[in-house]
Amino acid sequence: MLLLRAPELSMRQVEMELRRLVDASPVPVLAHSRCDVALAVGAAGVQLPEVDIPTVDARTLLGPDRLLGRSVHSLAAAKRAESEGADYVVYGPVFPTASHPGRAAVGLGALRDVCLDLRIPVLAIGGVDDMRSQECLAAGAQGFAAIGYFQRR
Repeated sequence: MLLLRAPELSMRQVEMELRRLVDASPVPVLAHSRCDVALAVGAAGVQLPEVDIPTVDARTLLGPDRLLGRSVHSLAAAKRAESEGADYVVYGPVFPTASHPGRAAVGLGALRDVCLDLRIPVLAIGGVDDMRSQECLAAGAQGFAAIGYFQRR
């Protein structure tokens, strides 16, 4: 999946860029936090931050056929997202990360606990690089999200 998260762009720019990606990408493209824009451009779905509209409301807007992911930082939030209709959760930060300075890393043990407790896929995020991605998969994550994965090489 490819997620467009561009807080520095205007909503019109986000719409145009998302439309371009949807038309060109060989993988599903998701909008960050904007169900309306995702629907307007035919995106595959939406990735919601933990503090956003309730998952159940986003599911109502998107319908059953679009992907709905939720970023979470605790087991309780992950279970709530699952019970409200999320297709997957993004959990972390597993490791310290420059993209969220000051937020404590949850660690591989907490990632493992979330993976064992949920029926939906869990993607690891936060400080993930090529070596750490393998550790996340070994802990039970079905995948990972990374901003700087290729920048660290």
